[in-house]
Amino acid sequence: MIDTTGTHVYGEFTSTIAASDEYLTLHFSPSNAPRKQRWRNYGLSADFLGDYFAAFFPGDTPTNGQINQRDTVKAAVSFIANELLENAVKYSETVGDRPITISLYLYKQKIVFQVVNFSDRSTTKSYQQFIEELSHSDPDMLYAQQLEKTALGTGESCIGILTMINDYGASFSWQFQELDSTPEVVQVAVMVSLDV
Repeated sequence: MIDTTGTHVYGEFTSTIAASDEYLTLHFSPSNAPRKQRWRNYGLSADFLGDYFAAFFPGDTPTNGQINQRDTVKAAVSFIANELLENAVKYSETVGDRPITISLYLYKQKIVFQVVNFSDRSTTKSYQQFIEELSHSDPDMLYAQQLEKTALGTGESCIGILTMINDYGASFSWQFQELDSTPEVVQVAVMVSLDV
């Protein structure tokens, strides 16, 4: 972890993403209807992102038991985007007028996701504790422990993050940035890299 005044970085987070020929950004604005009431829309948006980025991959009929790359990319992007959006919505502060943003960048051998939301300090503390635990644990073992916690109803599971790591080979990095104007609010930026 890199710790500077008001900023905490985990993993290989970079605030400047390399130029990409293909990228897409969606902003979810705060509105009179609470974000959590629009929950279904986030899944639709994730599916749209999956469809959009799958179009850049071959959709040939697989032979010899091979997997269709287009379908694989579509499913992976939809799942990861949905998990990231759900977490951003679930853990966003609800007082301000700050949007949730998801951006996807397509490179020759990977897709990079970046989600930005704003959260209260206590929520980000527990998130950072999980990240610390993840950085010092075997993801498979932690997944089993978190499943047990979920079954017992004790604490947040973070199963979505662990599924992205274990099942999709996604790599994560995070940046938590305190806002000068509102110190009790923290900007949370999550970067996920998916090899394709």
